[in-house]
Amino acid sequence: MAKILQVFDGEEGPAEPILDPEIPIIDAHHHLWPNGSPIADYPIETFLEKDVLTGHNVIATVFAECMAEYHQDGDEALRPVGETEFVVKHCPILPGRPAVAAAIFGFADLRKPFAARTLDAHIEAGQGRFSGVRHNVYWHPEQGDKITTGPRTFPRHLLLDPDFRAGLREVEKRGLTYDCYLYSDQLPDLIETAEAFPDLSIILCHMGGPVAIDHSPAGRRAVFDRWRVHMAELGKRPNISLKVGGFGMHHYGFPYMDDGRRPGAQKLADLWRDYFDVAFDAFEPMRCMGESNFLPDRNGFSYAAYWNALKLLTSGFSADERSAIFSETARRVYKMKWEG
Repeated sequence: MAKILQVFDGEEGPAEPILDPEIPIIDAHHHLWPNGSPIADYPIETFLEKDVLTGHNVIATVFAECMAEYHQDGDEALRPVGETEFVVKHCPILPGRPAVAAAIFGFADLRKPFAARTLDAHIEAGQGRFSGVRHNVYWHPEQGDKITTGPRTFPRHLLLDPDFRAGLREVEKRGLTYDCYLYSDQLPDLIETAEAFPDLSIILCHMGGPVAIDHSPAGRRAVFDRWRVHMAELGKRPNISLKVGGFGMHHYGFPYMDDGRRPGAQKLADLWRDYFDVAFDAFEPMRCMGESNFLPDRNGFSYAAYWNALKLLTSGFSADERSAIFSETARRVYKMKWEG
């Protein structure tokens, strides 16, 4: 049976040398699915062997919710907690290997009156590793009044919905983080939300979603020009951090394989440089964190190539700035109790 998430799974070309292999990395965003999942087969063993252990000094990771192993019946409030239970069970912190899922953020339906119970159950199941929640809100003006992905529906302006904001208050009360994935035309809603919740730690995923329906250079440039203005405003809100990555997904429209070959780090850096310059100018390196977004980003490039590209893009930064981007922002923002 075909998987919901279809990604490149072929042989890579010749491996590039690993740049600056001594830099410690905390991968701030990746997914896992057990073998046999309808979404993808991507258990911890595959993540480690095929991606993490390919040369970079990955010391720990942050697991990102992805509808894996929910409970299929019983109390609706507790169904997403099955994912946290799955991760804790299958990702023990062991000496001598990267601390996979040293921090976890899961899903809670923040619109529902039982959101607080979901959060508390995640915290208990996480055994000290549950750090925050993500309830995606992405919506695009060219796709109608709402987007439906699997069992979830994303109406426009969800961040402004009173019921959703009641859920955000429960996140804030518990000192948890809120990971947000949206598309760039929604960034004004996130600015307003950050101002309404100044004590809530908001983490903006995947560079703030500069997604164009028209993938031509002109179409992507039009989105870029609006996105960069919003990002400059977002960066003025100190309670927002930024994940720099996520560009391997098809809907970002980068021409990775136009020559029939997988891109190396230099090509990635050249394609991304304008975007990363905007991101680092808006948020400064100390509020940015690297994210592989694997498995989805394997559509565009290898795990090793992503981190090499990020090292190229930050080659002129200070040691403290690079340390923040590659590990310390994630460690601080997710309040990671693991120490490595």
